[in-house]
Amino acid sequence: MTATSVKGNALLILAALVVIVAGMRAAADLLEPVLLATFFSIVCAPAVSEMQRRGLPEWLAVTLVMILLVLVLLLMAIGLGASINGFIRQMPQYQAMLNDRVGGLLDYLGSFGVDTDLSAIKERLDVGAVMQLAGRLMGRFGSVLGNVLLIVLTVAFILLEASRFPAKLHKALGEAGKGSVEVFDRFSTGVQQYLAIKSLMSLGTGLLVALWLWILDVDYPLLWGTIAFLFNYIPNIGSFLAAIPAVLLAWVLHGTGIAVAVAMGYMAVNMVFGNVLEPRLLGRSLGLSTLVVFLSLVLWGWVLGPVGMVLSVPLTMILRIALDSSDNTRWLAILLGPEVQHGD
Repeated sequence: MTATSVKGNALLILAALVVIVAGMRAAADLLEPVLLATFFSIVCAPAVSEMQRRGLPEWLAVTLVMILLVLVLLLMAIGLGASINGFIRQMPQYQAMLNDRVGGLLDYLGSFGVDTDLSAIKERLDVGAVMQLAGRLMGRFGSVLGNVLLIVLTVAFILLEASRFPAKLHKALGEAGKGSVEVFDRFSTGVQQYLAIKSLMSLGTGLLVALWLWILDVDYPLLWGTIAFLFNYIPNIGSFLAAIPAVLLAWVLHGTGIAVAVAMGYMAVNMVFGNVLEPRLLGRSLGLSTLVVFLSLVLWGWVLGPVGMVLSVPLTMILRIALDSSDNTRWLAILLGPEVQHGD
């Protein structure tokens, strides 16, 4: 193969990727509930398999899981809806109070001779925009979760098809495709294990954060706990981003002492779940490079908005597990993975 043909193939692949990404961005309103449904179905699949192993027929196992999922989604929509609406109504007041606090802090620094152009900083600085961004994020998730019927129906059909797909794949490929079936089995097992453990860790993080903020009397603890749950899917920077609006709100409402307590609570929760429990359960092999995390966050956030930001790492992690399932593409999975220690 000549250098010209290689260059032409590379340009063709790049052009195809551009077209695909542009099409995904144009179809974001349709892709968001479908991706969420795929995510929910992967998380729910082990429960369906366990029920079938205990003797329940497939239709009954799927029905029971669907009933539980509908109840969870409805409770989330109702509880979060009230919190989101209340927070959005009070957001202008919070923004004004926060900017006043920052202005007072700048004046205090100026009294010690800190050389700052206070008037210019006050005009340009809008710290309250962080809270506005949090409100937009949860508002977008609320609107996506509002389409419960489409999500639930898609999950049901995926779960019903999932148990039949390995047999279809085996029949379609025959004995010659036995290796491909084994690769698919390793891939599906890895994805289910990763998302199940990650979801449990994220749920624990969200519950403890909400409880801690409720104890400290910070407004809308359920909202901040949900943001902590969602952003825990983003390693390294997700927990930091989730803490910013809650710490700022605590500072506005109760002063520096409570804000510091809120920050320390976030640090403690994420230290336990992110640095102790999660690595022990998942292992170092199921990780991503920090650069890959950042780039996937930017890419999926641009394509799908806030939902894409939250799902960016699970989507990239699924890609890495798929690459790691085959000997021919395992080198790509290693490149996407975390830093390799000497001697590994």
